[in-house]
Amino acid sequence: MKFITAWFAERLPISKAQIREFTNEPVPNHMKRWWFCLGGTPAYLFVVQIVTGILLAFYYESSPKGAYDSIKYITHEVSYGWFFRSIHKWAATLMIASIILHQIRIFFTGAYRKPRELNWMIGMCLLICTLLVGFTGYSLVYEQLSYWGATVGANITDNVPLVGPYLKRLMLAGDQYNQHTLSRFFILHAAVFPVLMISLLVVHISLIRLQGVTELKFENDSPQEQNAHFNFFPDHFYTELIMGLLLMILLSALAIVFPATMGPRANPLLTPEIIKPEWFFYVTFRWLKLFSGATAILSMGFIVFVMFVWPFIDGLIRKIWKNSEFSVWIGLATALSIIGMTIWEAAVAH
Repeated sequence: MKFITAWFAERLPISKAQIREFTNEPVPNHMKRWWFCLGGTPAYLFVVQIVTGILLAFYYESSPKGAYDSIKYITHEVSYGWFFRSIHKWAATLMIASIILHQIRIFFTGAYRKPRELNWMIGMCLLICTLLVGFTGYSLVYEQLSYWGATVGANITDNVPLVGPYLKRLMLAGDQYNQHTLSRFFILHAAVFPVLMISLLVVHISLIRLQGVTELKFENDSPQEQNAHFNFFPDHFYTELIMGLLLMILLSALAIVFPATMGPRANPLLTPEIIKPEWFFYVTFRWLKLFSGATAILSMGFIVFVMFVWPFIDGLIRKIWKNSEFSVWIGLATALSIIGMTIWEAAVAH
């Protein structure tokens, strides 16, 4: 054992003290509360997505002729295929939900403010990439609803001023859904977006490492607790590990109790009476119903742009009105509107 240790020490001249110094970054005391540790949850679920996605990719065929049958084979024939497919589906749902909750937490605690504006924008990019991964993954099943959902999504994209038609052709590999569309979705879902997300995560985590975590203090904490810190490893690492184990139990329970099912095979000649997107696009679907095509697209684009640059807007507001918490009221109104439109779209017929 000493020989092996000496062999590695000679080739990797890194001391235990250096490792300890690198990993044991002081973490603010408020991070002992698990709801402030939501940043690690989507990262953990992303790893679950990669692992289960690779297992599913062994059997998946990205063509209109074979996609549905390959998913059917995974679900009914492959050993534990139904389980890993269900884990993949539920991990995607929880990942989107956890990223949204993490962004909400960052917003309402003001953790996006100077000097962390860039990291907020990177977080927004990660959120958009996650939604696009969900959209492309949903389309790969080649069910009736996933086929027509992709068709509707492409038609919506076509209405984007200037670049809309080009984005639609890029998405569908042509002017309409064709034999190359599914392979295009598969490459985007399994390669392009994951690589982009990993790159963004590296930058995101690096900035957190350089800038440190925003320190929050609470009135009911003692002065010692407000100024206290603890080591990332092993203290905070244990918190993240426990959350990961609890998530694995939750994912397994959801996969067993509510396994992924299959709808009717896609039929390009039969438009379903009800076209229903995944839950995370309910608010977008409802917005498109409330306004005309161009107005809806432009207004949604403006809202997304405002969300990207909000740290700078907030900084300007706080320069005009010192210590103003106007952002909190804007955030509350926005959150209630999103929840309201999501429930509205879920409750009514599509």
